[in-house]
Amino acid sequence: MAHQLLHEEFFTNYHEEAAQILETFQIPDILRLMQPTTGKNIANLLACMSPVVAAEVITAMSTDLLAQTLPEMSPAIAASLLQRLDEPLWNAILTRIPSRHANEIRSYMEYPPDSVGSLMDPGVFTLPEDLTVEEAMAQVRSRAPKDIHDLYIVDRNQTLVGKLSVRDLLLIEPDERLQSVMHRDLSAIHPLESRQQIVELFSQRLLFTIPVVDLDGHLLGVIRNQDIVKASQEDATADILTMVGANKDERPLSSVSFSVRKRLPWLQLNLFTAFLAAFVVGIFESTIAQFTALAVLLPIVAGQSGNTGAQSLAVVIRGLALRDIRPSEWLRVSGKEVFVAFLNSLAVAGVACLAVALWSRSLGLTLVIGVSMIISMVIAGLSGAIIPMALKASKQDPAQSSSIVLTTITDVVGFLSFLGLATLLSSFMEL
Repeated sequence: MAHQLLHEEFFTNYHEEAAQILETFQIPDILRLMQPTTGKNIANLLACMSPVVAAEVITAMSTDLLAQTLPEMSPAIAASLLQRLDEPLWNAILTRIPSRHANEIRSYMEYPPDSVGSLMDPGVFTLPEDLTVEEAMAQVRSRAPKDIHDLYIVDRNQTLVGKLSVRDLLLIEPDERLQSVMHRDLSAIHPLESRQQIVELFSQRLLFTIPVVDLDGHLLGVIRNQDIVKASQEDATADILTMVGANKDERPLSSVSFSVRKRLPWLQLNLFTAFLAAFVVGIFESTIAQFTALAVLLPIVAGQSGNTGAQSLAVVIRGLALRDIRPSEWLRVSGKEVFVAFLNSLAVAGVACLAVALWSRSLGLTLVIGVSMIISMVIAGLSGAIIPMALKASKQDPAQSSSIVLTTITDVVGFLSFLGLATLLSSFMEL
């Protein structure tokens, strides 16, 4: 019992050190030591181990242990470890955990056909930076492929920190640590970048491989020179097919009928939302007739809320596209965007109130535009964050339809808050 408590304490508070010790053991021994601890601790230990060893441990885990562990891991790290396995094997593993977590992990394992990620080899051989050269050589002999040339070095958070060639490793003193002898000047690329950018990198620097990393610097795989040559040949064939209209996705020269089918439904939806915004304005027709200055100021409120929502929308769509965020993080992302929108609205509303006060000499109108601007900008920031994440979660394309939904919300909320407050405070609006 005392030994178990000691292991638990060590695994919980010193998982990096524990991972370094565990990875020196055989896989059955690692599993035996991990078995009594929590899924969270196992997830932390696997995330800090050498990825090669961690992937072997996952392969040997029981269904119960997988169900406890993988949901506790970052989906990006879990995906990077599973991708080291053959596809039938990682597919089988994902069927053994809850579908919600499995789908989230799968989303990090899928890349567009023309992206760097679709070409990378996720089975890159990595070594932790705190190993000695002698320990690294032992891992190379036992686990590395025979044709390996470049050895990539990571820290205990799986962040890429350096590189060594096998030849370098043979010429260095055995007691040196990798972190003191590795080459730190690396060219890396994001998996969602285009193939053209990787071609440019290979042409600029004579390299055998280029590492692929996410936005946090975690090593996901490598692109090999021969893969790029092969992909370039495939792209040339695809270009010929595109010239005769064989591509299914819309391009600048796609057929008119195809483009119309893709775009018309969204334009019709936009027309409906425009009528909705007009209906809201129509409700307050008598108020606008009584206070004509409202018609002058109405576009200002709608414009500021629209711009606020567009800023939030652009940041979130980019984050989703680069897999920096995922739909399950909607509460954290929307909270941040609401706070940013609120602070911006205070500054913008202050300037707007000053300008309206000097122009109209009306306390009521100044109060109306200030409060309505804060309300509409905060809701616009919230909408800009939630809309693309909701569309992504429902398997829709956020880039295609988010702006239409956002425009509706910002217009309706802007008009409703401004004209509604003007109606409620009409007795104070001396124009």
